[in-house]
Amino acid sequence: MSKKSLVFLLIPFLLFSAAFSASADKKEERLWEDEIVYSLMVDRFNNGDNSNDEGVDYSDPVNKFQGGDFQGIIQKLDYLKDMGFTTIMLSPVFKNEENGFHGEWVDDFYETDPHFGTIKELKELVDEAHKKDMKVMFEFVTTHVGQNHPWTKDPAKKDWFKKEAMVSDNSWINGLPQLDLNSQEVQDYLIEAAKWWIEETGIDGYSLSGIDQAPLGFWEDFSAAVKEQNDRFYLAGTASGEASEDLKKYQEAGIEGVIDSGLTKPLRDSYSTIDISSKSLMDVWEKNNGAYPEPHSLGALFDDRNSTRYTKDIVENKQNPGARWKLALFYLYTQPEVPIVFYGSEIAVNGDVPPDNVPLMNFRADEELMEFIGRLGTIRQEHKALSRGNMELLYEKDGMIVFKREYEGETIVAAINNTTKDQTALIPAEKIGNNKELRGLFASDLVKSEKGEYRIVVDREMMEVYKLADKVGFNVPFIISIFSVFIVFGLFMYFAWKRGKKRNPYEQNE
Repeated sequence: MSKKSLVFLLIPFLLFSAAFSASADKKEERLWEDEIVYSLMVDRFNNGDNSNDEGVDYSDPVNKFQGGDFQGIIQKLDYLKDMGFTTIMLSPVFKNEENGFHGEWVDDFYETDPHFGTIKELKELVDEAHKKDMKVMFEFVTTHVGQNHPWTKDPAKKDWFKKEAMVSDNSWINGLPQLDLNSQEVQDYLIEAAKWWIEETGIDGYSLSGIDQAPLGFWEDFSAAVKEQNDRFYLAGTASGEASEDLKKYQEAGIEGVIDSGLTKPLRDSYSTIDISSKSLMDVWEKNNGAYPEPHSLGALFDDRNSTRYTKDIVENKQNPGARWKLALFYLYTQPEVPIVFYGSEIAVNGDVPPDNVPLMNFRADEELMEFIGRLGTIRQEHKALSRGNMELLYEKDGMIVFKREYEGETIVAAINNTTKDQTALIPAEKIGNNKELRGLFASDLVKSEKGEYRIVVDREMMEVYKLADKVGFNVPFIISIFSVFIVFGLFMYFAWKRGKKRNPYEQNE
């Protein structure tokens, strides 16, 4: 074959390569609302370095370190990425007083706890996560220090503390020396420390507890300072108040990822048992959508270190944990707020209040639930309507719910059947789109609009998420074009062969 012919054959591949490169260059930057967060307690996740195990006592998980460290997380990055997580949220990493495995008994704001590893190893974790297109955050403690922190013995720091100790249902925090966040010196110290960690490790964000314990001006200054270091720096925060009208001011101050604690109970109540209305979930969204400047940036969760585990609710309701977890996670991933999944959810960990709810992670994972989480993560990442779109209720009755998400021309419809029977929801076509079809992304279902409506059928305790698309029939022009390509290619190869034979007299004489 001649060189010209070879070049002719390569042209389509070169054009495809150029188009692919252009598409890659236009890859949209990921925003906070596009993240899927895995929250973990460092000490209770994975032990990757036995050399820092001093004080570890597996026989006493209530009071002692269990060996989890930064190296252990590095070893499990692929495990987390395969489940679709894009951000890892760590418990506090600061050097703690003896047995402060939870990270709350801060002894030094400029050192990592030696049980977790060095600052260099934390930076390695961040760097390795970045290579996998994942981000890392950790909880930055601002409200308190350990009982024996050096400041508590320094007369010059007397004004750094409130007279009242911390009051909390969490025994790890209750009674600790409480920092006075009205003190300018305390504010300056914490802000400088926050900037230092970003510079030293390249960390991508902080989670903040007790944001309602500090004046709003502090959070405005804190947010401005860390985002001057990194304009894409993430801030998530929890507060004791649940009314969205009270919490929106923190989002306006720069903590975009305010945790939506008001969603936790309705979500757990809706899916920890069966045949329960899901209307309360939509009520929460409608309230938040009207109250917050950035409702999609709120953090959504139903399990964390301060609560009993969701599995405990399921067991108490005498339900099947597998089905219950799938339904709750499906809603978490298809609703508008940022999903935050607490470690151990992928194996349906059970447990009461802390520390019973934070056992050492068992990696004898539930493969079915892990695969389910991974599929949900892929669908959410691939369809921006799920992370950035609006939300509209289409149907709700006794546990069967159908809702719509829309963003920049993309329409996604989610259906969840939390009942004991197969359910059918008839949705008027004008609410979704006339003369279209819904293509199942999860269970490959297909629903076409007929007689002005969509007939969505979902089996008991099952779910589906659909993408709206044009109806597909037999595309005759497309089929003809495909066959034409093959015919033209065949003719081209035949004439090229004939031409080659004429140029090769030896082959003709054989």
